[in-house]
Amino acid sequence: MEFEIPRERLPRHIAVIMDGNGRWARQRGLPRAEGHRAGATSVRRVTEECARLGIEQLTLYCLSSENWKRPVEELDFLLQLLEHYLVNERAHVLDRNIRVRWIGRREGLPDGALRELDETVRQSAANTGLCVCLAINYGGRAEIVDAVRRVADEVRRGELAPEAVTEPLLSDRLDTAGMPDPDLLIRTAGEMRVSNFLLWQISYAELWVTDVCWPDFDERQLHAALASYAARQRRFGGLNRPEKS
Repeated sequence: MEFEIPRERLPRHIAVIMDGNGRWARQRGLPRAEGHRAGATSVRRVTEECARLGIEQLTLYCLSSENWKRPVEELDFLLQLLEHYLVNERAHVLDRNIRVRWIGRREGLPDGALRELDETVRQSAANTGLCVCLAINYGGRAEIVDAVRRVADEVRRGELAPEAVTEPLLSDRLDTAGMPDPDLLIRTAGEMRVSNFLLWQISYAELWVTDVCWPDFDERQLHAALASYAARQRRFGGLNRPEKS
C-alpha cells in the first residue's frame, strides 16, 4: 500500500484506545461478542502495518481496570478471546520479529490468560522489530499509585531521599519503564476522552480521533492518522522556530 511520508516524520510510539466493538456489532444486529471478535482482526492489520512502516512501538488498550463493571458473560468472552488470540498469533508474532510486552495488574486475571501472556512475552523477548504492548487490566491512575507506593517504600527503607524524587525517577517506577512515551494517541468510535489510559505518558502526545469503530479501522485510517501527525508542529510547550528569510 502506497504511503509516502518520510520515516523521520512518523511517530516513534503509537498508542490506541480501541473503542466501538460493541457499537459496531449493535449496528449490524450482532451480539457484542462478534464485535470483539472482529476487533481482533483489526489488531493484526494495524500491527502488521506498523511493523511494515518501521514504527518502534504500538500500545493497545485491551482491557481497562474499569471494564470489570461489564456483564460477567462479556468479560469471560473477552478473556477467552485474549487467551486464544495469544496462542493463535504467537507463531505470527515470532515470524514477524515482533516483541510483545504487557502492562497492568496481574490480580484478577485468570491463570490461563496470565500463562499465555507470560509465554508470549518470554518467546518474543529477543525479537528486535515492532514492540507491541498490551494494556490489560490497566488503569493510568492505578499505575501512578503503584509507582508512588514503590517510591514511598524506597524512602521508608532509607534507599532514597525525598528530594531525589524526580520525573525521570517516577517514570522508571511505572509499568512502562524503559518504553518511549507515546507520540500519537489514536481513539476510535468518536469519543473525546482518554479514559484513564497512560495518563502520565501522554502528556505531550498528539491526539487523533476518528468516528470509525475499531473493527473497521484499517490501514487507510492508520495512514490518515499518521499524515495528520506528520503535518503538526510539536512544540512541547515552546514556540515555533522562526522561518529563515
